[in-house]
Amino acid sequence: AEILSTVDNATSVSMKNGTLQVQDGPFADTKEAFAGIFIIDVPDLDAALAWAEKCPAARWGTIEVRPAGVRYVDGGWTNAT
Repeated sequence: AEILSTVDNATSVSMKNGTLQVQDGPFADTKEAFAGIFIIDVPDLDAALAWAEKCPAARWGTIEVRPAGVRYVDGGWTNAT
Protein backbone atom coordinates (compact mmCIF):
# COMPACT_ATOMS: atom_id res chain seq x y z
CA ALA A 1 0.00 0.00 0.00
CA GLU A 2 1.20 3.52 -0.77
CA ILE A 3 0.15 6.92 0.55
CA LEU A 4 1.05 10.09 -1.32
CA SER A 5 3.35 12.55 0.35
CA THR A 6 1.90 16.00 1.03
CA VAL A 7 1.55 18.61 -1.74
CA ASP A 8 4.53 20.43 -0.23
CA ASN A 9 6.67 17.70 -1.85
CA ALA A 10 5.01 17.89 -5.28
CA THR A 11 6.67 18.73 -8.60
CA SER A 12 4.53 19.59 -11.64
CA VAL A 13 5.41 18.57 -15.21
CA SER A 14 3.85 19.83 -18.44
CA MET A 15 4.72 19.54 -22.15
CA LYS A 16 2.42 22.33 -23.36
CA ASN A 17 3.57 23.83 -26.68
CA GLY A 18 6.10 20.96 -26.95
CA THR A 19 8.40 22.43 -24.30
CA LEU A 20 9.11 20.66 -21.02
CA GLN A 21 8.03 22.79 -18.06
CA VAL A 22 8.96 21.65 -14.53
CA GLN A 23 7.73 23.58 -11.50
CA ASP A 24 8.27 22.92 -7.80
CA GLY A 25 5.03 22.62 -5.88
CA PRO A 26 1.53 21.48 -6.72
CA PHE A 27 -0.43 22.53 -9.79
CA ALA A 28 -3.94 21.53 -8.73
CA ASP A 29 -5.94 23.77 -6.45
CA THR A 30 -7.39 21.93 -3.47
CA LYS A 31 -10.89 22.06 -4.97
CA GLU A 32 -9.72 20.11 -8.06
CA ALA A 33 -9.71 16.31 -8.13
CA PHE A 34 -7.29 13.70 -9.44
CA ALA A 35 -8.00 12.45 -12.95
CA GLY A 36 -5.97 9.33 -12.19
CA ILE A 37 -2.93 8.05 -10.37
CA PHE A 38 0.06 5.95 -11.37
CA ILE A 39 2.47 4.46 -8.87
CA ILE A 40 5.93 3.81 -10.27
CA ASP A 41 9.04 2.54 -8.52
CA VAL A 42 11.99 4.71 -9.53
CA PRO A 43 15.28 5.54 -7.77
CA ASP A 44 14.82 9.35 -7.59
CA LEU A 45 12.84 12.43 -8.61
CA ASP A 46 14.73 12.84 -11.90
CA ALA A 47 13.64 9.37 -13.02
CA ALA A 48 10.03 10.10 -11.99
CA LEU A 49 10.08 13.37 -13.96
CA ALA A 50 11.39 11.54 -17.03
CA TRP A 51 8.42 9.15 -16.83
CA ALA A 52 5.98 12.04 -16.31
CA GLU A 53 7.35 13.75 -19.42
CA LYS A 54 6.48 10.63 -21.46
CA CYS A 55 2.87 10.54 -20.23
CA PRO A 56 0.51 11.56 -23.07
CA ALA A 57 -1.56 13.68 -20.65
CA ALA A 58 1.45 16.00 -20.14
CA ARG A 59 0.84 17.40 -23.64
CA TRP A 60 -2.58 18.84 -22.73
CA GLY A 61 -2.52 18.95 -18.93
CA THR A 62 -0.17 18.95 -15.97
CA ILE A 63 1.27 15.88 -14.24
CA GLU A 64 1.84 16.25 -10.49
CA VAL A 65 4.70 14.07 -9.25
CA ARG A 66 4.80 13.20 -5.55
CA PRO A 67 6.83 10.64 -3.60
CA ALA A 68 5.14 8.02 -1.47
CA GLY A 69 4.71 9.28 2.08
CA VAL A 70 4.60 5.99 3.92
CA ARG A 71 4.94 2.44 2.69
CA TYR A 72 4.19 -1.02 3.99
CA VAL A 73 7.23 -3.28 3.57
CA ASP A 74 7.84 -6.75 4.98
CA GLY A 75 5.02 -6.54 7.51
CA GLY A 76 5.61 -3.02 8.81
CA TRP A 77 5.12 0.68 7.99
CA THR A 78 8.21 2.75 7.15
CA ASN A 79 8.81 6.31 5.93
CA ALA A 80 9.59 6.52 2.23
CA THR A 81 12.84 8.19 1.27
